[in-house]
Amino acid sequence: MLRRRRTGGDTDLSPPAAEPTPMPSVGSATAGNRYRMVEKLVSFGDDFFIQNDLGQRVFKVDGKALRLRDTLYFRDMVGNELCKIQQRIARIRDTMEIEGADGRRLGTVQKAMITPLRDRYAVKVDGSPDLDVQGNIMSHEYRIGNVATVSKKWFRVRDTYGVEIAPGQNDVLILAATVCIDQMSHNVG
Repeated sequence: MLRRRRTGGDTDLSPPAAEPTPMPSVGSATAGNRYRMVEKLVSFGDDFFIQNDLGQRVFKVDGKALRLRDTLYFRDMVGNELCKIQQRIARIRDTMEIEGADGRRLGTVQKAMITPLRDRYAVKVDGSPDLDVQGNIMSHEYRIGNVATVSKKWFRVRDTYGVEIAPGQNDVLILAATVCIDQMSHNVG
């Protein structure tokens, strides 16, 4: 807008400026929770933290390798166990089971038996339809059904990727499934 001044004073003839409308944050109405995970630190026997999108530690993944079956424990920041991941041995295909703190099975992550081009996984959630994992697993650019998106593009830090979970989902279960997929895809032997 142009403003004109009269020669006799500082009168402003332009209409008053409208109040600026606040710009909504990206996906604020439909976005769920975002978490930051560090790649390749997910190995049995190691502990690591999962951060929220503000950089605050929200979960601790506690690795225990000195057992018959490899086990990871998801804990909140107070130390309460939220769920447990166990690798299932003596199965034809790679399988990891996710159990709640009460020992009840919440879900299973299975690697497809025959995968000619790239790894394929299925997340079987008890009491819900199965979730197919689609995308490039090794590059951390994939979706878990229609409930979560995993991407490295959100972070510039090396070996870090993000997980965005749709509203109304069990965040701990989806993050545990992501850890299972990461563990199985990097497990060479």
